[in-house]
Amino acid sequence: MIDSQLIITEFKQRVFTESYDRIYKCLKMVSEEQLWSSPNKTITSIGCLIQHLNGNVRQWILSGVGGMTDVRDREKEFIPASNKRKSELMDEMETLKKDLLDFFDNENQIIFTQKIEVQNFNLTVFSAFIHVIEHYSYHTGQITTLTKLYTEKETGYYEGFDLD
Repeated sequence: MIDSQLIITEFKQRVFTESYDRIYKCLKMVSEEQLWSSPNKTITSIGCLIQHLNGNVRQWILSGVGGMTDVRDREKEFIPASNKRKSELMDEMETLKKDLLDFFDNENQIIFTQKIEVQNFNLTVFSAFIHVIEHYSYHTGQITTLTKLYTEKETGYYEGFDLD
């Protein structure tokens, strides 16, 4: 039996606490110009990565699991919105967080064994949650690497922790 509250709690921890906190820290470290720049044309900018994460989770969780209308324009996520500021991206992330928390609060019971289709993939709801968690982690790592590259500074995610 899959414990739905445990999965939702872990989702909140991994996405909202770990990834969001790290992305926000990176956004504070980079300049507005660095937000949309890229070391080369094969590497996605920090701003585009954030747009992409927002689109992905809306499609996979709110639409794929929650049944909301899918309005994602994936290609647009990768077009730098140079006029969009860091504060606007953070506002979009907070709106997404609120929408997800509302969904979690209003959904009586998420059936994690239910089959769904997202982006032409047939999978379970559980698999969709795992996908979003790992997707956030993956792109948060890319955002971190770009931040370190641009600023030549450590992010200090684990300052104050003894990890040995």
